[in-house]
Amino acid sequence: MPAFRQVGEKQLPNPVLCMAWSPKRDLIALANTTGELLLHRLAGFQRVWTLPPSEYTGKEITAIAWRPDGKILAFSLGDTKQVVLCDVEKAEILHVFPMQSPVTCMHWMEVIEESSALSSFYNSEDESKLFLPKLPTLPKSYSTTSKIFSEEKSDEILKLLGEVRLNILVLGGNASFVELYAYGMYRIATLEGVLGTCRSLSLSSDLKSLSVITEVRSADDNPEICYVQLDTGLLSDCLPEVTRMARKFTHISTLLQYLHLSLTCMCEAWEDILMQMDLRLTKFVQEKNTSTQVQDEFLELLLWGQSSPELQALLMNQLTVKGLKKLGQSIESSYSSIQKLVISHLQSGSEALLYHLSEVKGMALWKQKFEPLGLDAAAIEGAITAVGSFSLKANELLQVIDKSMKNFKAFFRWLYVAMLRMCEEHVPPELNKMTQKDIAFVADFLSEHFSENEELFGRKGKYFNVERVGQYLKDEDEDLVSPPNTKGNQWLKFLQDSTHLKGSPLLFPSYPQKSLHFVKRMMENVIEDCLQKPAEVIGKSVKQAIFLPLYNVPESSENTPRLFELPSLWNDKKAKMHYVVFCMPEISPHKLYLLRRGTDPNRPIPNSVMSINLTHHLDSGDDGNAADQSHYFYSYLDARFYDDEMLTVVLQGSEELNAMRVLAQIPISSSLSCETEFNWEPNLRLDQQSSSIPSQGLVLGNQWRELENMKAQFVAVNGIRKVACVLSTNLRHIRVFEMDVEDEDEEGADSQNASADQEGLEATMSSQGQGEEENLEAEGGAGEQEEGEGVFQKSKEHLESEEALDS
Repeated sequence: MPAFRQVGEKQLPNPVLCMAWSPKRDLIALANTTGELLLHRLAGFQRVWTLPPSEYTGKEITAIAWRPDGKILAFSLGDTKQVVLCDVEKAEILHVFPMQSPVTCMHWMEVIEESSALSSFYNSEDESKLFLPKLPTLPKSYSTTSKIFSEEKSDEILKLLGEVRLNILVLGGNASFVELYAYGMYRIATLEGVLGTCRSLSLSSDLKSLSVITEVRSADDNPEICYVQLDTGLLSDCLPEVTRMARKFTHISTLLQYLHLSLTCMCEAWEDILMQMDLRLTKFVQEKNTSTQVQDEFLELLLWGQSSPELQALLMNQLTVKGLKKLGQSIESSYSSIQKLVISHLQSGSEALLYHLSEVKGMALWKQKFEPLGLDAAAIEGAITAVGSFSLKANELLQVIDKSMKNFKAFFRWLYVAMLRMCEEHVPPELNKMTQKDIAFVADFLSEHFSENEELFGRKGKYFNVERVGQYLKDEDEDLVSPPNTKGNQWLKFLQDSTHLKGSPLLFPSYPQKSLHFVKRMMENVIEDCLQKPAEVIGKSVKQAIFLPLYNVPESSENTPRLFELPSLWNDKKAKMHYVVFCMPEISPHKLYLLRRGTDPNRPIPNSVMSINLTHHLDSGDDGNAADQSHYFYSYLDARFYDDEMLTVVLQGSEELNAMRVLAQIPISSSLSCETEFNWEPNLRLDQQSSSIPSQGLVLGNQWRELENMKAQFVAVNGIRKVACVLSTNLRHIRVFEMDVEDEDEEGADSQNASADQEGLEATMSSQGQGEEENLEAEGGAGEQEEGEGVFQKSKEHLESEEALDS
């Protein structure tokens, strides 16, 4: 019986660019050359969902990484230079943030260090729930357009926050930059000076150091693979403070996202139909022959019940009674929706922002703890002031909406009656009564809103701005066309007359000439500057501890996708060490090299560089040809860390073995038993002194399996879930294996029963999804994007069922 049990195989229609197993579930994420992100499960390699490329995000996926809790999937896009956070359960985009240059690799790690200060923080982190109202859900009809928060849940935003325990998303690019994002949201450090293009990253779980594999152009323009270790001691030394600060700033980042989406919903609630009155009045001015003011013509209609032929034609032919009624209903509905969004969403979000920023200000004032991290109380005070100005502007919009609704109701009621009389129709008695107060109210409305404005015509191409709410929702830098009338406001007069209060820092500036969008952008910029300072300070504290040139990139691998190429990094959390595994095929194709460094850069490590020789050490057990096989040669194609003690490798046999491919497990401990130490010559690359590297032979026993009828090349593994996925040279043929299958004959019945149970849980999804995938294979992939709706809608239930089965 061969080692490792194959549980799935698939021919994919498009080549795979990168793949990564979920840390918590039997799920693997794949990105292909068309820009699709696909999620498959272990059993039968069944597809759960597909996230197609879009103009909103991008079409060129360059790297993927799972959040440690397995609920969020991050992927980077090269064409739009963005990083996207995706909800695994529903394949929805939760957050997008831009990068300065394309990301080439990413790593998402979780901190495992414990301390009493952190334990108390974990227990008290949700105190804000005691003081702040729960954020209301964004309206479903609007949020579908923005592709975020489409479910009717009020805690969708908490998915971005995740668990309280600190986790950090590390991003590396091709412009000598590395950035660290706490909780995948808040940039906690920007590291500069890393030479070359980042190929792989690994931040240690104790936060003491960051391992980076880079590709550097040498003096003779040949690409060299180098290992860099960066000392991140400040993050480790200030872990409780970093966790508190990062958690608060993540709250702030998610709230800014919430306010942005709320304002998007408000813009969608405001309809273009509300501009019909302004446009028709402007057209009326341009076409009429008389020199009479529009305002005067409406006043004559109000006072005497008579109108000019031009005005009557405007009202009866262009506006019409039916159109006026529809316009009135649209304005009332739109204004009511915007008003509710301001009260329930903008004001709630602003209050929460003020709360969290005030707490951050308190941290900044505790200089002994937080000053080394770059928290600046003055900058945070500026952010609090900006949020206050945004709240004032939102309140101003509420007042404008309230006044406009009253004005329009009175105006449309009067105009509706006047138009009914023009067409000699019956006027309902309840509408026919107008008091002197009502007449004065309409007259004031006409005099204020219906005056022709030549300056307005020069800027906007129209004369009128009867509708006053839309100007607040336009994302423009220009001043408001019709700012609110503050004449007679006793509070403003009091402020102007008071020399002490006029420039008081205790009062939020109101910016009466600016739109809500403008003030929001100003607030976001101020908060962004506030959040930048710790990232700069922490980034400058990170120093390069080790720089080791390893080998030249072989010409034969220039066309290979860089995401699959070795070296591969691993962080041993228990032993607190960084591991690097790599091959040097041009120097010694039959050897695998292992580099070890302590997470503490100053800690000496024995057997720091070793090699594993597989020239003739495959053992076929009971096979009678074992003696003959032992003389064959095998070379390494790929190697990944299965766990702290095991490597998973893909091997290729020599011509005598017909270049057969083998999947095997190699124990690391056996290669570290050599007593010979390697002395690194500092002025030479590792490949230039490879002959002096201690080497260990290895017999695999039964921990290997021939991969028949497959040109296997790459492998992705997850030792926690005990699974492996092997990919062919053409990047389209995939096989999936369960790796930890011992005493298979005895456990066969149990395994089959468990497999049957899991297949039963997935019956609904498989019946539709598998049929589609078979069609895709037959048709060469045309239509893979049009996956069944039932698969997509029920994916959440299947993930939950799978999680229950796993537990």
